[in-house]
Amino acid sequence: MNIEFNVATINDVDEIVDLCNECFFEDTDKDYARDVFLKTKDDENQIYVIGRLNGEAVAHAKITVIPTMFEEMETYAILNHVCVKEKYRRNRVATKLLDYVKDICESKGCNSIKLWSGNQRKAAHACYEDYGFVVFGCKFFEKSID
Repeated sequence: MNIEFNVATINDVDEIVDLCNECFFEDTDKDYARDVFLKTKDDENQIYVIGRLNGEAVAHAKITVIPTMFEEMETYAILNHVCVKEKYRRNRVATKLLDYVKDICESKGCNSIKLWSGNQRKAAHACYEDYGFVVFGCKFFEKSID
C-alpha cells in the first residue's frame, strides 16, 4: 500500500476534519477548523500530517512540538487525533504514519513523543505499544475554563 504522507496545508483541512469526524465520532465545523489552521499555520511547532492513498485522505496526526527549558524534559512532541480510515486499518498504515511523524519530531530536536488516546481505543493502544510507546505512570487531567 503506497501511502503518501505530507505536512498538511489549508487545502487539506476539510478532508482532515471529515476523516477525524468519522474516526472519532466528532462534529467539528470546517469553518472553525480552517480558522484555527490559518491562525497557527506559521507556528513551526504546530504540524498537521495527512496521509493519502490514490488521492483519498486515509490517515492523520497532529503534532505539537514543545520546547522546554528543563533539561530532563528537553524538547518533546505530543500527538493527538492520530487516526486511520477504518477500511485501511491493519495494513500498517498507522506504522507508516508514525514513522513519518517520528522523522518530523527528530528533525525538530524532540527527545520523546507522547500521545493521548481515549480509553475505548483498544486497537489503537495495541498499535502504539507495538510501535514502542509505553504507558507511563501518570494520568491526564483536564479542567474546563469558563
